Amino acid sequence: MNQLEFPGRLERFDFNHWSYHIPVSDENASQMMDEKHRRVLVWIKNSGPYHMALMKSKDYWYLLVNQELRTKLNLDHEKSFAVRIERDHSEFGHEVPEELAVLLDQDEEGNGFFRKLTPGKQRSLIYIVTTVKNPDSRMRKSLAILHHLKLAKGKLDFKQLNIWIKHYNNL
Repeated sequence: MNQLEFPGRLERFDFNHWSYHIPVSDENASQMMDEKHRRVLVWIKNSGPYHMALMKSKDYWYLLVNQELRTKLNLDHEKSFAVRIERDHSEFGHEVPEELAVLLDQDEEGNGFFRKLTPGKQRSLIYIVTTVKNPDSRMRKSLAILHHLKLAKGKLDFKQLNIWIKHYNNL
């Protein structure tokens, strides 16, 4: 099945700061994933798609919902809302910004180090670039990421990466 729609509800775990989530039935979750693939595209109240992962708690599957999304969509515990999910077939489980994609295409060494990272680290780096709206800033962040990966021979160090990002932002 390509897409599933269901009424969603915002729930909260009591035990950690990643607490707000939308429960997903076992039946729906099993239709969207296999052993190696839990990434999905999610539309909430017809807004989206948002790249997410199906996560498993002790009792059920769920989708994490951050503060920004809760505020933007005015989600609360009182009202149910429309949720639509489909399997995310993108290469990295996140849309790659054009600036980073171009640099990866042009820089064989940097691309090689990027592709050797775990999928989660790849998504983290992509996310760092996507959080910026300005194309010049996205380019500078992309340049800093590839510079760092090449200097560090693919060993990602976020503290050092932030230093390079600041350096490239000041150029």
